Amino acid sequence: GRPFHRSTMSYSDFLAFRKSLGRTPHLARQTVRARGIDFAVFSTPPVGKAPPLVCINGGMLYDHSMLWPALSPLAATRQVILYDQRGRGKSSAPASPADASIEDDAADVGAIRRALGVRQWDVLGHSWGGGIAMLATAGDTGGVRRLVLVDPVWSSSAWMAPLRAAVLDRLHGEQRAAVAHISEESLGNPDPALHSEYSRAVYPAWFADAELASRFVPPHATSVTGAAVLARLRRDGYDWGERVRALSTPTLVIHAERDPLPLADSATESYIAAAEV
Repeated sequence: GRPFHRSTMSYSDFLAFRKSLGRTPHLARQTVRARGIDFAVFSTPPVGKAPPLVCINGGMLYDHSMLWPALSPLAATRQVILYDQRGRGKSSAPASPADASIEDDAADVGAIRRALGVRQWDVLGHSWGGGIAMLATAGDTGGVRRLVLVDPVWSSSAWMAPLRAAVLDRLHGEQRAAVAHISEESLGNPDPALHSEYSRAVYPAWFADAELASRFVPPHATSVTGAAVLARLRRDGYDWGERVRALSTPTLVIHAERDPLPLADSATESYIAAAEV
């Protein structure tokens, strides 16, 4: 479809928008056992006959609060389900966190669906969560009705260098220096503190408004499991192109024109062209 254009949102604009939405819905928490992990799962009440929408946060180190309450308006018309990925937030860690991979995170999604007794749901993935969502859908096609990708990583690791260049171009002064002193090569080290520092350093590049950036700084979250997954992806690279191109799940891709991460690589674009958007 045609791109949507609007002026930059200020923090006061954001506050006015949030107040117009009313009170944030309640999230009920439960523990769900799947694939040897005790997952902290959070959900809003069911709405009508629409299937649930499970939301997968990005960041790899963070819990469901990266998306909640930002996505709470969706609960007006859909049951929203969020969860903490293995070894993050309130979910238990695997027996060997250092061996964790994004394939583990992807396989968890369908396992959680089955453990909840949900026949079919829609899947939303943001950033790195978009990668998990793509892989999860490829491994659970019958359980996913529709897929939503919000600012997703590409189907190959070719985005990493362009993103770093775009981030450094957008930041200045101390903010730029905070990113520059952490080399891409060093991120192959599964050090939770290093990956947390880098995540917080690059975050301001996604905001056109400096006050908004200062209000939404990520927490000092660390995760041995998440850092191991990130380090492996950055050190070894990845290519999910074949699996992504094979998907026929109806898909919506949401991506801002001024996002520092370019829209997609050719494999993802081929999938988007083939899917019903």
